[in-house]
This record gives sequence, structure tokens and C-alpha cells, in this order.
Amino acid sequence: MQEWDNFKGTKWKQIIDVDDFVINNYSEYVGNSDFLRESSKKTNKVWGRCQKLLEKESITDILDIEINEFSGIDTFECGYIDKKNETIVGIQTDDPLKRFINPYVSLNSSLSVLKNNGYRFNKDMISKFNYFSKSYEDVVENTYTSEIKKYKEVHLLEGLPDNYGRGFILGDYRRIALYGIDYLINKKKNDLQRLKKDINYSMVRVREEVVNQIEALNEIKSMASRYGYNISLPASNSKEAIQWIYFGYLAALKQTTGISIPLGNISAFIDIYIERDLAKGIISEDVAQELIDQFTIKLRMIRFLYPQEIQNYYLGETIIPITLGSVVNTSSLITKTDYRIINSIENLGEYKTVNYTILWSKSLPINFKKYCCKIITKYNSLQFCNGDIITNNTVASTGIANLSKVGKQIDYYGGTCNLPKILLYAINGGKDEFTGETIVEGIEPIDTDILDYSKVARNFSLVLSKVISIQCDAINTIHCLYDKYAYESSIMALNDTVVERYATIGMSGFSVLVDSLSAIKYSTVTIKRNENGIVNDFSVDNNFPRFGNNLNEVDSIAIDVVKLFNQIVREHHLYRNAKAKIEIASYGLNIVYGKNTGATPDGRFSGVAYSEGVCPTSNVSENGLLSSLKSIIKIPIDLCKAGIVNTLNITHSTFGAKKGERIDNILELLDNIFNDNISHVEINLIDKNLLLEDKNNSLILRNNGYLIAYDKLNSEQQESIIDSTFYKVI
Repeated sequence: MQEWDNFKGTKWKQIIDVDDFVINNYSEYVGNSDFLRESSKKTNKVWGRCQKLLEKESITDILDIEINEFSGIDTFECGYIDKKNETIVGIQTDDPLKRFINPYVSLNSSLSVLKNNGYRFNKDMISKFNYFSKSYEDVVENTYTSEIKKYKEVHLLEGLPDNYGRGFILGDYRRIALYGIDYLINKKKNDLQRLKKDINYSMVRVREEVVNQIEALNEIKSMASRYGYNISLPASNSKEAIQWIYFGYLAALKQTTGISIPLGNISAFIDIYIERDLAKGIISEDVAQELIDQFTIKLRMIRFLYPQEIQNYYLGETIIPITLGSVVNTSSLITKTDYRIINSIENLGEYKTVNYTILWSKSLPINFKKYCCKIITKYNSLQFCNGDIITNNTVASTGIANLSKVGKQIDYYGGTCNLPKILLYAINGGKDEFTGETIVEGIEPIDTDILDYSKVARNFSLVLSKVISIQCDAINTIHCLYDKYAYESSIMALNDTVVERYATIGMSGFSVLVDSLSAIKYSTVTIKRNENGIVNDFSVDNNFPRFGNNLNEVDSIAIDVVKLFNQIVREHHLYRNAKAKIEIASYGLNIVYGKNTGATPDGRFSGVAYSEGVCPTSNVSENGLLSSLKSIIKIPIDLCKAGIVNTLNITHSTFGAKKGERIDNILELLDNIFNDNISHVEINLIDKNLLLEDKNNSLILRNNGYLIAYDKLNSEQQESIIDSTFYKVI
């Protein structure tokens, strides 16, 4: 096959195995960034057009909404930003930044957003949909048990993917480029023929899903043909490779409405095609950068129609996670295209949509590490995960921080539970601290005026068991119904027919809980009751060890909480035999949770936001950054395989006055962090005064694993960031 000329390896030709293709054909790059190019004239024209549209959108929040068609893989006519100058083509609808309704995910909430923005959708389309189908959002709400609804209402559970796309599920979009659509269709047809033993409900469901996947692949093929491309066969050059990948990803964008829709690790794969074209003299380095820049532009223009509450949780638009770097058998997968992808930040400026995660490793080339650290001194766009732990040095294509094998594993997101509120329920005998209503049955209230650690810990375990049980019920309900009513056939078509399934279960308010338990154990916490006998405030002697200061007394409590959480989670069966993965994260929910949780025994006032992820409570880390990290290091990563999100706000001067000095110091810090088995770090190199002085500052910041535009946050969200710990000492 001529499309595979000069490609090495055998296994990937016999079965679908993109990793094997990458490992056999990529070229590790250990040089510096001198080869990089600025954006081309074509790119500048396309991005210039985008900037004008983005400026208009910033005034109205929503530029336009499609009111006559529902979303679908092949629904809309071709759309362009600047057709004459576009190197990579395709947008979600027929006009850039035009949003759409996906009725299969959320019809009524989307119609509400339309109404609030002065739009009215085609009534005939709504009637036809309601006659022939159902919206997942409505079905899941009606199917929930009364306990799930109540736990959501009182904010014991939050962030469940029940009125937005479930996210975290990604396809191996590279498969279209390497094999062509027709090959993938034939493979799925062969799988269907083999799926005929023991015909029961589960087998029929899988067969139906494969049929839907085949239909989706045909629709992707049809969509591409509208743009003048035949993707039946493999890509024959680098432009086609990127375009074929994008068509697959574009199909996913048209079929779902996720907050986070991962693109995965595509750099080494694309680099193979670029380097082959460069060797043949087909393209120049300028063209190679142009392809990457224009692909990046497409990702920056992705838009969905979210309910306002989702916007409030996640503090911005859709995030497209891209992972860069990996290590296989102690050799890094760093290529020139890893540089080219990051260089698009320099060429186009910083933007909040595309989320770059560097899989840091001791085996990464020193020049690449320095380049990443150079970027950090200018932008906050990069985050870092421990590549040696995540990939275990055996996986070439890690999709996102908590998912190992693209195309072979999927992850069901399950929201987070509110740990400090669970503690308050443990103290109040399962009653809500605001309403006094009994929510969790069978819990005896603490009847003494001074809290006893052993009694509180016992009650906490009982309430936590109940909350996790209900959370697992919600996860099972959500993902069962999502598969039935809003199945992402385009994404799943680019996975193996038989995949490993995981479910991510998160916890919020971690440091508030740990500090509160520490206060109860090592200090004197006196309770205050309201007129109805509900504990709603505490008097505490502040002389107790706090998480984030490398103190074993309190850090051991943190470890015990994680162990208990894992023990309880593993007692529950999850949808389609998914394996549970735990994460300590909040994804913007630290504000929502804190707002709906009363005063806690650590001295936190009612309604005050929690710290992000695993970060220590704001401004209690007394001994500097490394001391804080040493507390976090003690938490066993193998018990938090979905990640331990750690946001570090560090002032510029902390790393030195000179640029070269800063780069070296940041590199040393990251090396030390990941050598000590930290899981996930994101760095904001920023001075607090800039945020205090100008609330309209357009800085891009990292927060809870996401990128946010500071000037787009409401005052409450801005205050939460300002109140975070800003480290001045390493």
C-alpha cells in the first residue's frame, strides 16, 4: 500500500495497533527549539478572522445558535473560517462559533439557554424528536432514586455528568489516518460476525453498539466527502494525516457536549508523517508549523451550549486535553512535533481551550524540559503529570492523566463527593447543618460539647459509606442511560470493540476535612448548636497540625482518609464491571461545595470555598512550597490512580530575577517533584497584586486541571483564586 511507503513494523499491519506503529517509526528528538518557525501568512489571516469573531462573542457571550437543525455527525453543511487560507478544514456547524443543540444529551436545558439568549428553536423539530426519542437529561433525572436526588440537592454529591456530555471517553482518532475508514468499517463488521455466542441481553447490547459504530464511521466518511476529502483510504501525507485525525475528532464534537473532550497523545504519530514528507521534500518546516497552527486554531474555536450551572462549575469553555511526551522502555517519545504543538502558543498567543499536559519523566530530553520551562516563564498553559507512573514506561499513547491506553480503555466520570459536609453529617447524626433535615438515616449524633475523635471518625466512616454507595448508584444510572440514549458511537467506533472500563470517583474538600479531623484529634473543638440543636459552628484552639506542613501527625490522617475511601469504593459494583479509580480533585466545585457547606472544625467559616484539589487550606502552609509537597507525596498514588490534582500559585521572584535562572530553577523543581512521586502539578507563575489591582486582567490561569480566563470569572470565583496560597518560598 503506497500510503504506508517507508513505514516499518509488521504487527500494526496485521491488527489495529497504533502504538506499535508509533514505536516502530517515530524519531526521538533531543535537540533544541531553534528549528521552530513563526506562524505563516495564511495562518495569520485565519487567526485574525477568528480574533474578530472572538471579540464579538466576548460582548454577547454567545455569537450564534443553530435553531433549525439538531447536531449530528453529518447534519450541517460545510463551514469555513477563511476558506481561501485554511489548511485544515471543518468546523462544528456551518459557521464558526455557532453553537448547536444536542437533543440526545440535553434538550430542555439547551432550550432554556436559547430562550435566555433570545432564540427560539424550530418547534416541528422538537415535536418530532420528542415523538421518536428521549433526551438523556430527562431520562436520567426521572430514573434517579429519591436518595440520589436528595444527595444532589443538599450538595453531598456534585459534578455528576447528568446534564452535560460525560467526557473523559476518547477515541483513537489516529486510526482513521493510519488505516482509513473502510478498513475500520470492515474490522467492525468482522467483530459483529464473531459476536454471536450466548445471545443474551449483554451480547445484544454489544452487537447493537457495534452496528451503531459502523453507521457512525460511514457518517464520518460522508462528512469528510462534503469537504472534498476521501478518507476511505489511509492518509498519504502529513496534511492528510492531521486532517483525517481532525475529521474523527470533529465527528465526536458534533455528537457530544462534554466539558472535557480529550484528543489524546497525537504528536509522535503526526511527526512520523511530517518527517517523511520533509525527507521527501514535499513540505518545508514552515508548512509543518502551519499545519499544526491551523489545527490548533480549529481546537480553539470549539463551542457548546451549556446550562449556566455547568458554566459556573467549570469556569469556562470546553477543554481539549492533549498529552505530550511519553516514555517506552526508558526512551522518550519526544519529537519535533511536540515542540511544534507547544510553539503554537507562541505563534497564536495563550488561549483557554487547549489544555497541554506534559508527561514529565527523568528520561525526557533535557532540551525539551528546558523548552517547557521557558514556556512556563511566559504562559500558564502547560500542566505536568508524572509520566513514569502513568505510563509505567510501557504505553506509547496515554490519552489523559488518568487513562493509560488510547483505543483500549475508557473512563466513566463519576463526579465528586463533599468530604467536609459528610463530616458535618457525622457530627449531626445524618442531619443537614442548614435545614436540620435527616438525610442519612441510622447515624447517632455526637451528644457531647467537645468533639471526641474516635466517635467522630466512626460516624464519618458510616456516613461516607452511605454517600459513596449512593454515588455509585448514580454513576451506574448515568452511564447505563447515556449508553442507551446518547451513545457516542463515533468515539467508540475508534476504540476496540472489547475495552477495559474504569470509573473515576472523586473527592472534594480534602484539606478541609483533614485539618478538621486534626483539630478534633490534637486540639479542643467545642461545638455550638442552634435553637434546633443542630451543630452549626465550632470554637477551636488553632494550635493543631495542619496538612501541608510535612507533619506526620496530620499527614497520617490524610493517608487514612484515602485508604478508607478506597476500601469503601471497592465494596461496590460499577456499571459494566468498571474498575474504580480514585481522584482528589474539585474541577471548580470547590466554590460550589464551600458555598453550600457550613462552618467546619478547622476554623473555616460557613460558605467559604475549599482549596483546589489536594492543595492545603489557603495560607496555612507555613514552611514553603516543598514542605507542602512533602505532605502530598505521602498520599499513596496507587490508591489515587485517577490523579491528585495540585495547583501551585508561585510568584515570579521565587524562581529568580533573570530569565535563565528562572528556567533552571523551574526545571530543578519539576525534576524533584516527580522524582518524589507527585502525581499531577500545574503552575501559575503570577503575582497576586496583578489580580488584586485589575479584575479585568485577561490572564490565563490554571485551576483544578483546567485553563480559565481570569477576566471571565465572576467576583466570587476571582476571590477564591486571590485567597489561594501564593508561594514566595520554595
